[in-house]
Amino acid sequence: MLAVACLCLISGAVCADEYRTVVDSRGVAVQVPTEIERVVTISDGLVEGTMAALGVDDTIVGTGSSCIPGKGTWTYSYQTDDEMVEGTGGKNVVGELIPRLKDLPHVVEYGVAMNYETLSSLEPDVVIMRLGSCSIPTTDNDKIVKTIQTIESLEIPLVVLYSPNCYDQSNLETISDEVTLIGEVFGKEDEANKIADYLKSQLEMIIERTRNIDEEEKPTVLMFGLTSHNADFGMSANGPGVTYGLKTPESYMIEDIVNAKNAFRSDIGTTQTVSTEQVLAMDPDVIVLSTWNGYHPVEELYDSTNYKNLHELSAVKNRRVASLPFMPCNSVRRLEYPIELMVIATAAYPDQFADIKVHDWVPEFYQNVYGVDEETAIGLRSAQWLDWTMEEDF
Repeated sequence: MLAVACLCLISGAVCADEYRTVVDSRGVAVQVPTEIERVVTISDGLVEGTMAALGVDDTIVGTGSSCIPGKGTWTYSYQTDDEMVEGTGGKNVVGELIPRLKDLPHVVEYGVAMNYETLSSLEPDVVIMRLGSCSIPTTDNDKIVKTIQTIESLEIPLVVLYSPNCYDQSNLETISDEVTLIGEVFGKEDEANKIADYLKSQLEMIIERTRNIDEEEKPTVLMFGLTSHNADFGMSANGPGVTYGLKTPESYMIEDIVNAKNAFRSDIGTTQTVSTEQVLAMDPDVIVLSTWNGYHPVEELYDSTNYKNLHELSAVKNRRVASLPFMPCNSVRRLEYPIELMVIATAAYPDQFADIKVHDWVPEFYQNVYGVDEETAIGLRSAQWLDWTMEEDF
């Protein structure tokens, strides 16, 4: 695949016995120390999560995204006919796994230029930067070029990863390539390959189970990001939510992996706000609530007074609404992307996945990826606000 949004800059090599060579996503050979003690990460959780899984997260001394620890924990609320429903406790998985990250310096905030003075003062042995994150989006090539050039001018080894957003066609398997590359940086190739292979196996399992669905039997799935957080949000002008056109990673997940139909047939490659009338006209068989603009539980669409006009939708009447795991700043996929796929696939094809209970499968996934015990895995399920899967026996 050809990267269209991420640029390749060739840097000079450093030769020393205490360095190993890794070839990053740009195709650049980067010399990194064989003994890495200080790392600055610039991503929304993929790099940090992989480092936690590899047991090297204690080397992180600075981060590039406030999405990881957040401001404590996230909340949600919505009004029903009887009460205001509120929830708290949502976290990025990495914020739950590595709580100390919230106390580390940030070298860049979303939409703000990188603080190179802070970066330099942290004296990192290596910087690992993922393009396509909220900190370094792929929409500004000039900014990417300047950022890479400036970091390399500080003579700090820089390893660049390409997220799926960096390619012409979304392909979630490239996340396994990123995991493998991070393993090479730390000399943890075997451990990283095990994680990468497991992620691919879950992807392939879902593809295999839905591969032979006849066209007329494919359900329509609306990936829907609700736009209201509370009862006084002005939805009349903004519409009840956003959805994703056919050229988005979300549509790729629905159509190319799960083998269902994206209910929103627009050729746009970004999110688009839709009106109540548009949603009613689509009348999807299944609705999957994304974490666009915060987390939204399935009960919000069923019970919130904000969405009474949508209660006649087939998906609502048939209780075929599911919520994706809470992933703050989910501009690119992370290690948890198979959970998203499993939620979409099980909601679309409950018969094909009748032997899998998502609420049991999710803790097993965390244990396989992060090597945590069952109690920690159950805590991660709660942090990603997936306890609804138990309540719905999903």
